[in-house]
Amino acid sequence: MENSVMKEEVVIVGGGIAGLATALALKRVGVKSLVLERSSELRVTGVAIALFSNAWIALESLGVAHKLTSLYKPYERAKVINVANGVTQETSFQKPGEESLEIGPRTIHRRALLEALLEELPTETVRFSSKLRSIEKTKTPQENDLFGVVIQLEDGTTIHTKVLIGCDGVHSLVAKWLGLKDVVNSGRCAVRGLGVFPEGHGLNHEVQNFVDKGSRFGIIPITDADVYWFMSYQSIPSKDEEMPKEDPRAIQKTILESASGFPQLVKDVIQRSDMQNISWEPLLFRYPWDLIFGRVSDGTVTVAGDAMHPMTPDLGQGGGSALEDAVILGRHIGNSYLRNGGMISQEDLEVEIQMYVKERRWRTTGLIITSYLSGWVQQSGGGGIGSSLRGVGWLMKFLRDTVFYKIMYPRLGGFLRYDCGKLPTGSA
Repeated sequence: MENSVMKEEVVIVGGGIAGLATALALKRVGVKSLVLERSSELRVTGVAIALFSNAWIALESLGVAHKLTSLYKPYERAKVINVANGVTQETSFQKPGEESLEIGPRTIHRRALLEALLEELPTETVRFSSKLRSIEKTKTPQENDLFGVVIQLEDGTTIHTKVLIGCDGVHSLVAKWLGLKDVVNSGRCAVRGLGVFPEGHGLNHEVQNFVDKGSRFGIIPITDADVYWFMSYQSIPSKDEEMPKEDPRAIQKTILESASGFPQLVKDVIQRSDMQNISWEPLLFRYPWDLIFGRVSDGTVTVAGDAMHPMTPDLGQGGGSALEDAVILGRHIGNSYLRNGGMISQEDLEVEIQMYVKERRWRTTGLIITSYLSGWVQQSGGGGIGSSLRGVGWLMKFLRDTVFYKIMYPRLGGFLRYDCGKLPTGSA
């Protein structure tokens, strides 16, 4: 079989949330794209995802919010329970004067989000089992030939494209090609799962966090039958190496032993876990200065989602920020496309992509920093940047219980209510 050669105006590497959302944003502005997904089918990594107001604003711009808001209820409040003394702090997600939480925070099944995005795309948009091997830019492109980026796939296929967008996750090959540095370990790990209660769990529809020295356990109802749970804790390399990462039952047993001091509710949810949805992983992030000073684009090559700004999950902004990226990148490419009469202008598009990078660089840097500090403070320190303060128990307790939960936590609304704007409309 001869190796094939293709030409595509826009190629997106990665068919996760960022990749599918970017493809949909481009479709809305009239630009056709091809998504290359290395998996053989829809890639669902993780059982659930938290989406705050900023994510729902982005999904409304993409035209799919209504498909999900009808299935999942918003949360009105979150509780933080100190395991050591039983003290409970409560935070409302509703701002004073608001009448409803129509775009309020919800936790949804990750597959439902991916399918909602995929359903809106033409069937030929996503090419599965497509593994990226190399990227290069043509040094001497022919006159009027704008297909200046050449992609090689592992099956021998060559694709010439005008625009390349890397949405291929924390270990992105596109980010590596651009020169962005590898992600780093935050010094913490997380176990995630789905508690299944066919008869109904009977919990209030609210977020509950149980905090103890060095660890935090979250219980978040998704539906009347499904409860998303997670446990994040300070990494201990010797114990992390012993974690049976590929054996969900062994992970469940280990976490149950670790949660011996937590309330019975926590243990019940862990015991009712669906074995197919238990996972363990270290929490990774990109140093903020790498994003500030690193090369995030090169001509018409750029990145979005975790490929650009991997962050710890403590603010629940990984998915939301990826959806923001998609709308903003779609807006900039769409503006250029419409301004040039339905054509992709290389010079004009390079400027628009630079504007996209400028717009996203500082917003996502702030999210990386705030997410890291949020997790570090809530777990009384834990490796990485702040490890020098570990052991100062009284100070960390003060930072967590007074500074973070009473002062900072209620004021995070600016991050969570961010408006990424609308996609351009018009006829090319």
